[in-house]
Amino acid sequence: MSRQVVREPRYRTLAETLAREVRADYAPGELLPGEALLARRFGVNRHTVRRALDELVAAGMVTRHQGRGTQVVDRRLDYALTAGSKVTHNLAEQGLASETRCLTLGLREAPEAIARRFERAAGESLLCVETLRHVDDAPLLRLRHWFDPARVPGFSERYRGGSTRALLAQHYGLHLSRRRVRIEALAADPDDSRLLQCAHRAPLLALTSDNVDADGALVEVSEGRARADRLAYHIDFDAPPSSMTPDEVFP
Repeated sequence: MSRQVVREPRYRTLAETLAREVRADYAPGELLPGEALLARRFGVNRHTVRRALDELVAAGMVTRHQGRGTQVVDRRLDYALTAGSKVTHNLAEQGLASETRCLTLGLREAPEAIARRFERAAGESLLCVETLRHVDDAPLLRLRHWFDPARVPGFSERYRGGSTRALLAQHYGLHLSRRRVRIEALAADPDDSRLLQCAHRAPLLALTSDNVDADGALVEVSEGRARADRLAYHIDFDAPPSSMTPDEVFP
């Protein structure tokens, strides 16, 4: 009886070779050779190269930039989570340029769990703002902000992108802080995969935050979904008393 030899697909063998080279020979931020050059070097077609690079993208080792090529991913970003930390400020302190793009904005029927936080009945509409945060031109964080529209009249006319916190401070005199945060692991759904440029069901870090004004009244509930291969949260329990307590972080 003959034995059938099962060979590993060519693109996976190439992906393993490229992964070893990336670890040994490339620094964060460097670009890999173009697909045509890699195809000639390894004696394969460009489709095989593209599938091999897809494997590296899914593993969080590289990211694709339109018009620039395939770039080795920088270090995993470390986000210090405190009551008052802001994404834009935190990234700027690390010397990273970021951009926030508005995806959708308008009144939307809130999920029951969100409506309860605002002491609203299920099915009531809240202002929903969906944004996508880019760092060094690569998508990092998908955010959904829920607001009581009565607290932020005219928000839809004013906001076109950028920091929502800056707009709240400038136009409404609202300086928010986190009252409660929930962190959990999720698998990327098709929309996450498309927007964050990650594999379907890739691991994500999901953070839901209740954000309050100076009087402790709820103004915003934010839901963030970030690539777990590109972002890590850290919580400093030696922070000043004004920061969150463990019970607030893990309710």
